[in-house]
Amino acid sequence: MAAAQRIVIENCAIATVDADDTEYASGHVVLAGNRIESVGAGKAPGGLENVVRRIDASGHLVTPGLINTHHHFYQWITRGLATDHNLFDWLVALYPVWARIDEPMVRAAARGSLAMMARGGVTTAMDHHYVFPRGSGDLSGAIIGAARDMGVRFTLARGSMDRSEKDGGLPPDFAVETLDGALAATEDTVRRHHDSSFDAMTQVAVAPCSPFSVSTELMRDGAQLARRLGVRLHTHGSETVEEEKFCHELFGMGPTDYFESTGWLGEDVWMAHCVHMNDSDIAAFARTRTGVAHCPSSNARLAAGIARVPDMLAAGVPVGLGVDGTASNESGELHTELRNALLINRLGAHKEAALNARQALRLGTYGGAQVLGRAAETGSLEPGKLADLVLWKLDTLAHASIADPVTALVFGAAAPVTASFVDGRQIVEDGRLLTADEDAIARSTRDEAQRLARIAAQG
Repeated sequence: MAAAQRIVIENCAIATVDADDTEYASGHVVLAGNRIESVGAGKAPGGLENVVRRIDASGHLVTPGLINTHHHFYQWITRGLATDHNLFDWLVALYPVWARIDEPMVRAAARGSLAMMARGGVTTAMDHHYVFPRGSGDLSGAIIGAARDMGVRFTLARGSMDRSEKDGGLPPDFAVETLDGALAATEDTVRRHHDSSFDAMTQVAVAPCSPFSVSTELMRDGAQLARRLGVRLHTHGSETVEEEKFCHELFGMGPTDYFESTGWLGEDVWMAHCVHMNDSDIAAFARTRTGVAHCPSSNARLAAGIARVPDMLAAGVPVGLGVDGTASNESGELHTELRNALLINRLGAHKEAALNARQALRLGTYGGAQVLGRAAETGSLEPGKLADLVLWKLDTLAHASIADPVTALVFGAAAPVTASFVDGRQIVEDGRLLTADEDAIARSTRDEAQRLARIAAQG
């Protein structure tokens, strides 16, 4: 770090989200290249060399960058549809549309999804993409390219489906892959794009879609593939009561037992939603260190229920936050999920003791890093970790009368992002992207959404 260019951030409140929840009412952060060099109270150390920029962050809270653990980027161009449906009816309504996507649509949708998250404080994103219509192009390459251009740290969960309508599933026949085809394409994506290094900007996970759209063979063989390649595993789990009923009817057991029977519990696995979990399910996740991506807004939008997040945390289950696809969370922002996670969980059994502001912030930062297997590199502000952090402006009308900055961030209105850094590079300034033209992205997403609607209407 001695020769690295340094950025000094001073005069700010800091929530490190380290193991001790260390906070500073007025402190500093020094970035050296793509790493955090120091964090502490008061001014930065004197005599620092190669300081290329000093930021007076008065009136700001600095936190680790937000980490999104579950999303479906392609859904950006099908927002606002089937707004009064539960999950299964919503899927039945939208699968015929999604089955028509192609590479230009996916690229535009990925850019829209990433732009909305990045300008709202997300520094690490993920996309669970599982719809690969025949002849649709290089969809994985389009998504990864969009994340690279945006400058966001990224995990592609390369999804798949092989259970179509003819097999009792929900997606149209031409929108699914064969077992062998899905496994081969997934392995190829991992070998071409996965980076296992400490400061990797792109990683790939193996991610069959869900028990009701995937064969048991694909689940079992997918888990074996991921472990042979040394990458993580992701899928949807226990999202609705209908899914639990489906698993009992088809497999003779509930979702968690089914996942365990196919090799899908472990510290290298994380599941989206996990709304309908009983005590033994939570104990199994805790015992195996299986992670959970909590998606409170999507769960509410689809009337899926309230996940038992306080019980999961108490048991030791790693939990992060997810936007989920924007066809079930039209805002597409993760920083609003901090507030929604806290408020929705207070409607559950634990009431006002369910979550507090600092627990919500931890879900959106360090918890997400745990779930994605990157807690050693990011998710907290500590020397040696990657320089992924956000400056939230809290001295405006929206927040200035709230004394505690973490409470202001979580309980208050969505806070403006003055600056967001990923790998030591600034990607947002005063709420606007520095790496992409937001207006051009808006135009392209509108155009591709209209093109998809026309194609779907033609059948």
